[in-house]
Amino acid sequence: MLKGRHLVEPGDFTIPEMETLFSLAEKIEAEESYLRESCRGKLLATLFFEPSTRTRLSFEAAMMRLGGNFLGFAEPGSSSAVKGESLADTIRMAASYADVIVMRNPKEGAALLASRYSTSPVINAGDGGHHHPTQTLTDLLTIKRLRHSIANLTVGFCGDLKFGRTVHSLAKALSQYPGITLIFISPPELNVPSYITEGILKKAGVPYCETDSLEKVIGNLDVLYMTRVQRERFFNEEDYIRLKDSYILDGEKMKLAGQDMIVLHPLPRVNEIAVEVDEDSRASYFKQAKYGMYVRMALLASILGVV
Repeated sequence: MLKGRHLVEPGDFTIPEMETLFSLAEKIEAEESYLRESCRGKLLATLFFEPSTRTRLSFEAAMMRLGGNFLGFAEPGSSSAVKGESLADTIRMAASYADVIVMRNPKEGAALLASRYSTSPVINAGDGGHHHPTQTLTDLLTIKRLRHSIANLTVGFCGDLKFGRTVHSLAKALSQYPGITLIFISPPELNVPSYITEGILKKAGVPYCETDSLEKVIGNLDVLYMTRVQRERFFNEEDYIRLKDSYILDGEKMKLAGQDMIVLHPLPRVNEIAVEVDEDSRASYFKQAKYGMYVRMALLASILGVV
Protein backbone atom coordinates (compact mmCIF):
# COMPACT_ATOMS: atom_id res chain seq x y z
CA MET A 1 0.00 0.00 0.00
CA LEU A 2 2.84 2.43 0.84
CA LYS A 3 5.53 0.82 -1.28
CA GLY A 4 7.58 3.42 -3.15
CA ARG A 5 5.64 6.37 -1.69
CA HIS A 6 7.18 9.68 -0.59
CA LEU A 7 6.33 11.14 2.83
CA VAL A 8 6.68 14.92 2.60
CA GLU A 9 3.89 16.10 4.89
CA PRO A 10 1.34 14.45 7.22
CA GLY A 11 -1.46 14.76 4.65
CA ASP A 12 0.38 12.38 2.31
CA PHE A 13 -1.01 9.42 4.26
CA THR A 14 -4.69 8.83 5.03
CA ILE A 15 -5.95 7.92 8.49
CA PRO A 16 -6.40 4.23 7.51
CA GLU A 17 -2.82 4.18 6.17
CA MET A 18 -1.49 5.72 9.39
CA GLU A 19 -3.53 3.28 11.48
CA THR A 20 -2.00 0.40 9.51
CA LEU A 21 1.47 1.77 10.34
CA PHE A 22 0.55 2.07 14.03
CA SER A 23 -0.67 -1.53 14.13
CA LEU A 24 2.56 -2.68 12.49
CA ALA A 25 4.65 -0.61 14.93
CA GLU A 26 2.79 -2.14 17.87
CA LYS A 27 3.44 -5.63 16.51
CA ILE A 28 7.15 -4.84 16.15
CA GLU A 29 7.19 -3.54 19.73
CA ALA A 30 5.47 -6.67 21.02
CA GLU A 31 7.57 -9.18 19.04
CA GLU A 32 11.25 -8.29 19.08
CA SER A 33 12.12 -10.67 16.25
CA TYR A 34 9.30 -9.53 13.94
CA LEU A 35 10.64 -8.19 10.60
CA ARG A 36 14.25 -8.72 11.68
CA GLU A 37 16.39 -9.17 8.55
CA SER A 38 13.43 -8.17 6.34
CA CYS A 39 15.46 -5.28 4.85
CA ARG A 40 18.74 -7.13 4.44
CA GLY A 41 20.50 -5.75 1.38
CA LYS A 42 18.58 -2.45 1.53
CA LEU A 43 20.30 0.92 2.00
CA LEU A 44 18.97 4.03 3.71
CA ALA A 45 20.55 7.42 2.91
CA THR A 46 20.39 9.87 5.83
CA LEU A 47 20.95 13.38 4.50
CA PHE A 48 20.94 15.78 7.46
CA PHE A 49 21.63 19.39 6.54
CA GLU A 50 20.65 20.32 10.12
CA PRO A 51 21.70 18.74 13.45
CA SER A 52 19.60 15.88 14.79
CA THR A 53 19.90 13.31 17.54
CA ARG A 54 16.63 11.40 17.96
CA THR A 55 15.38 11.50 14.38
CA ARG A 56 18.66 10.50 12.77
CA LEU A 57 19.59 7.86 15.35
CA SER A 58 16.08 6.38 15.42
CA PHE A 59 16.05 6.03 11.62
CA GLU A 60 19.50 4.46 11.63
CA ALA A 61 18.54 2.14 14.50
CA ALA A 62 15.30 1.26 12.73
CA MET A 63 17.09 0.33 9.51
CA MET A 64 19.70 -1.75 11.32
CA ARG A 65 17.04 -3.57 13.36
CA LEU A 66 15.35 -4.43 10.06
CA GLY A 67 18.61 -5.93 8.81
CA GLY A 68 19.49 -3.10 6.42
CA ASN A 69 22.25 -0.53 6.49
CA PHE A 70 22.66 3.21 6.09
CA LEU A 71 24.99 5.84 4.66
CA GLY A 72 24.93 9.61 4.67
CA PHE A 73 26.03 12.69 6.58
CA ALA A 74 25.03 14.36 9.83
CA GLU A 75 25.75 17.99 8.93
CA PRO A 76 26.08 19.93 5.65
CA GLY A 77 29.80 20.54 6.09
CA SER A 78 30.30 16.86 5.32
CA SER A 79 28.57 17.12 1.95
CA SER A 80 29.23 18.79 -1.38
CA ALA A 81 26.64 21.43 -0.45
CA VAL A 82 29.60 23.45 0.89
CA LYS A 83 31.00 23.43 -2.65
CA GLY A 84 27.77 24.79 -4.04
CA GLU A 85 26.16 21.57 -5.23
CA SER A 86 22.41 21.99 -5.72
CA LEU A 87 19.94 20.02 -3.63
CA ALA A 88 18.55 18.46 -6.81
CA ASP A 89 21.97 17.07 -7.74
CA THR A 90 22.62 15.79 -4.21
CA ILE A 91 19.29 13.95 -4.28
CA ARG A 92 19.92 12.47 -7.73
CA MET A 93 23.26 11.16 -6.49
CA ALA A 94 21.88 9.73 -3.24
CA ALA A 95 18.99 8.05 -5.06
CA SER A 96 21.46 6.22 -7.29
CA TYR A 97 23.04 4.64 -4.19
CA ALA A 98 20.18 4.14 -1.73
CA ASP A 99 16.77 2.46 -1.73
CA VAL A 100 15.18 5.16 0.43
CA ILE A 101 16.24 8.68 1.48
CA VAL A 102 15.59 10.46 4.78
CA MET A 103 16.38 14.16 4.64
CA ARG A 104 16.38 17.11 7.04
CA ASN A 105 16.91 20.57 5.60
CA PRO A 106 16.55 24.08 7.08
CA LYS A 107 14.63 25.36 4.04
CA GLU A 108 10.85 25.04 3.83
CA GLY A 109 9.83 23.05 0.78
CA ALA A 110 13.18 21.26 0.44
CA ALA A 111 11.59 17.82 0.93
CA LEU A 112 8.99 18.47 -1.76
CA LEU A 113 11.76 19.55 -4.15
CA ALA A 114 13.76 16.43 -3.29
CA SER A 115 10.78 14.18 -3.99
CA ARG A 116 10.53 15.62 -7.51
CA TYR A 117 14.13 14.70 -8.38
CA SER A 118 14.50 11.39 -6.55
CA THR A 119 14.01 7.95 -8.08
CA SER A 120 13.92 6.53 -4.53
CA PRO A 121 11.26 7.30 -1.93
CA VAL A 122 11.97 10.47 0.09
CA ILE A 123 11.00 10.79 3.76
CA ASN A 124 10.93 14.30 5.19
CA ALA A 125 12.77 14.45 8.52
CA GLY A 126 12.03 18.17 8.89
CA ASP A 127 12.09 21.08 6.45
CA GLY A 128 12.66 24.35 8.29
CA GLY A 129 9.59 25.47 10.22
CA HIS A 130 7.27 23.61 7.84
CA HIS A 131 6.69 19.89 8.46
CA HIS A 132 8.10 16.91 10.37
CA PRO A 133 5.76 14.05 9.41
CA THR A 134 7.64 11.15 11.04
CA GLN A 135 7.60 13.03 14.35
CA THR A 136 3.86 13.35 13.79
CA LEU A 137 3.58 9.58 13.33
CA THR A 138 5.57 9.20 16.55
CA ASP A 139 3.30 11.61 18.39
CA LEU A 140 0.10 9.97 17.16
CA LEU A 141 1.34 6.48 18.03
CA THR A 142 2.30 7.69 21.52
CA ILE A 143 -1.14 9.25 22.06
CA LYS A 144 -2.82 6.07 20.80
CA ARG A 145 -0.74 3.83 23.07
CA LEU A 146 -1.10 5.97 26.20
CA ARG A 147 -4.60 7.42 25.75
CA HIS A 148 -5.94 4.35 23.87
CA SER A 149 -7.52 6.53 21.18
CA ILE A 150 -6.65 9.59 19.12
CA ALA A 151 -10.28 10.77 18.90
CA ASN A 152 -12.22 13.01 21.33
CA LEU A 153 -9.22 14.67 22.97
CA THR A 154 -8.29 18.19 24.02
CA VAL A 155 -4.69 18.78 23.04
CA GLY A 156 -2.66 21.78 24.18
CA PHE A 157 0.44 23.02 22.35
CA CYS A 158 2.74 25.20 24.42
CA GLY A 159 5.84 27.25 23.56
CA ASP A 160 7.16 28.13 20.13
CA LEU A 161 4.12 27.64 17.91
CA LYS A 162 5.28 29.99 15.16
CA PHE A 163 8.42 28.12 14.10
CA GLY A 164 7.63 24.70 15.57
CA ARG A 165 7.32 22.29 12.62
CA THR A 166 6.32 19.47 14.97
CA VAL A 167 3.37 21.56 16.14
CA HIS A 168 2.30 22.42 12.59
CA SER A 169 2.49 18.80 11.46
CA LEU A 170 0.67 17.35 14.47
CA ALA A 171 -2.08 19.98 14.41
CA LYS A 172 -2.67 19.24 10.73
CA ALA A 173 -2.83 15.49 11.36
CA LEU A 174 -5.11 15.81 14.39
CA SER A 175 -7.56 17.87 12.34
CA GLN A 176 -8.47 14.63 10.52
CA TYR A 177 -9.66 12.89 13.72
CA PRO A 178 -13.16 13.29 15.23
CA GLY A 179 -13.82 15.18 18.45
CA ILE A 180 -10.48 17.00 18.59
CA THR A 181 -10.14 20.39 20.32
CA LEU A 182 -6.85 22.29 20.15
CA ILE A 183 -5.56 24.92 22.57
CA PHE A 184 -2.53 27.00 21.55
CA ILE A 185 -0.47 28.47 24.41
CA SER A 186 2.22 30.98 23.50
CA PRO A 187 3.32 34.60 23.75
CA PRO A 188 1.85 36.74 20.93
CA GLU A 189 5.20 36.82 19.12
CA LEU A 190 5.17 33.01 18.79
CA ASN A 191 1.51 32.42 17.91
CA VAL A 192 0.66 29.55 15.59
CA PRO A 193 0.64 30.69 11.92
CA SER A 194 -2.66 31.60 10.31
CA TYR A 195 -2.16 28.98 7.59
CA ILE A 196 -2.74 26.41 10.36
CA THR A 197 -5.66 28.12 12.11
CA GLU A 198 -7.39 29.70 9.12
CA GLY A 199 -6.25 27.40 6.34
CA ILE A 200 -6.62 24.03 8.05
CA LEU A 201 -8.49 24.08 11.37
CA LYS A 202 -11.33 26.41 10.41
CA LYS A 203 -11.83 24.64 7.10
CA ALA A 204 -11.99 21.29 8.89
CA GLY A 205 -14.33 22.63 11.57
CA VAL A 206 -11.86 21.88 14.38
CA PRO A 207 -12.53 24.01 17.48
CA TYR A 208 -9.47 25.82 18.82
CA CYS A 209 -8.50 28.74 21.02
CA GLU A 210 -5.35 30.76 21.69
CA THR A 211 -4.09 31.90 25.10
CA ASP A 212 -0.92 33.13 26.76
CA SER A 213 -1.61 31.33 30.06
CA LEU A 214 -0.69 27.69 30.61
CA GLU A 215 -2.06 27.74 34.17
CA LYS A 216 -5.56 28.71 33.00
CA VAL A 217 -5.99 25.80 30.59
CA ILE A 218 -3.77 22.93 31.79
CA GLY A 219 -6.62 21.43 33.85
CA ASN A 220 -8.68 20.98 30.66
CA LEU A 221 -6.06 19.07 28.69
CA ASP A 222 -5.82 15.39 27.83
CA VAL A 223 -2.45 15.93 26.14
CA LEU A 224 0.07 18.73 26.73
CA TYR A 225 2.61 19.07 23.93
CA MET A 226 5.55 21.16 25.12
CA THR A 227 8.09 22.68 22.72
CA ARG A 228 11.32 24.59 23.12
CA VAL A 229 11.85 28.11 21.86
CA GLN A 230 14.20 27.43 18.95
CA ARG A 231 17.25 29.68 18.87
CA GLU A 232 18.09 28.57 15.31
CA ARG A 233 14.81 30.00 13.95
CA PHE A 234 15.37 33.54 15.29
CA PHE A 235 16.93 36.33 13.28
CA ASN A 236 18.28 38.15 16.34
CA GLU A 237 19.56 36.98 19.72
CA GLU A 238 17.66 39.63 21.72
CA ASP A 239 14.26 38.24 20.74
CA TYR A 240 15.36 34.71 21.56
CA ILE A 241 16.64 35.68 25.02
CA ARG A 242 13.45 37.62 25.75
CA LEU A 243 11.17 34.72 24.85
CA LYS A 244 13.14 31.56 25.65
CA ASP A 245 11.81 31.17 29.20
CA SER A 246 8.21 32.15 28.44
CA TYR A 247 6.80 28.84 29.64
CA ILE A 248 8.41 26.37 32.02
CA LEU A 249 6.46 23.29 33.07
CA ASP A 250 7.26 22.41 36.68
CA GLY A 251 5.81 20.46 39.57
CA GLU A 252 3.53 23.29 40.67
CA LYS A 253 1.89 23.58 37.25
CA MET A 254 1.53 19.79 37.06
CA LYS A 255 -0.60 19.94 40.22
CA LEU A 256 -3.20 21.83 38.18
CA ALA A 257 -3.41 19.09 35.53
CA GLY A 258 -5.65 16.04 35.40
CA GLN A 259 -4.24 12.75 36.60
CA ASP A 260 -4.66 11.13 33.19
CA MET A 261 -3.11 13.95 31.16
CA ILE A 262 0.09 13.02 29.34
CA VAL A 263 3.01 15.37 28.66
CA LEU A 264 4.75 15.06 25.30
CA HIS A 265 7.79 16.85 23.88
CA PRO A 266 9.55 16.20 20.55
CA LEU A 267 12.90 16.84 22.28
CA PRO A 268 15.52 18.14 22.73
CA ARG A 269 14.38 20.16 25.69
CA VAL A 270 16.37 23.04 27.10
CA ASN A 271 14.66 24.28 30.26
CA GLU A 272 10.97 24.34 29.29
CA ILE A 273 10.31 21.18 31.33
CA ALA A 274 11.86 21.11 34.79
CA VAL A 275 13.79 17.92 35.56
CA GLU A 276 11.48 17.26 38.52
CA VAL A 277 8.64 16.56 36.06
CA ASP A 278 10.55 13.54 34.72
CA GLU A 279 9.51 11.56 37.82
CA ASP A 280 5.82 12.27 37.24
CA SER A 281 3.98 9.27 35.76
CA ARG A 282 2.32 11.63 33.25
CA ALA A 283 5.69 12.59 31.72
CA SER A 284 5.77 10.56 28.51
CA TYR A 285 8.43 12.19 26.33
CA PHE A 286 11.07 9.47 26.76
CA LYS A 287 8.50 6.78 25.92
CA GLN A 288 7.61 8.96 22.93
CA ALA A 289 11.22 8.84 21.70
CA LYS A 290 11.23 5.03 21.85
CA TYR A 291 7.91 4.77 20.00
CA GLY A 292 9.59 6.85 17.30
CA MET A 293 11.95 4.00 16.49
CA TYR A 294 9.11 1.48 16.20
CA VAL A 295 7.00 3.65 13.92
CA ARG A 296 10.03 4.39 11.71
CA MET A 297 10.71 0.66 11.45
CA ALA A 298 7.11 0.20 10.33
CA LEU A 299 7.42 3.09 7.87
CA LEU A 300 10.67 1.86 6.30
CA ALA A 301 9.39 -1.70 5.98
CA SER A 302 6.19 -0.46 4.33
CA ILE A 303 7.82 1.98 1.92
CA LEU A 304 10.40 -0.63 0.92
CA GLY A 305 7.59 -3.14 0.35
CA VAL A 306 8.85 -5.92 2.62
CA VAL A 307 5.46 -6.20 4.40
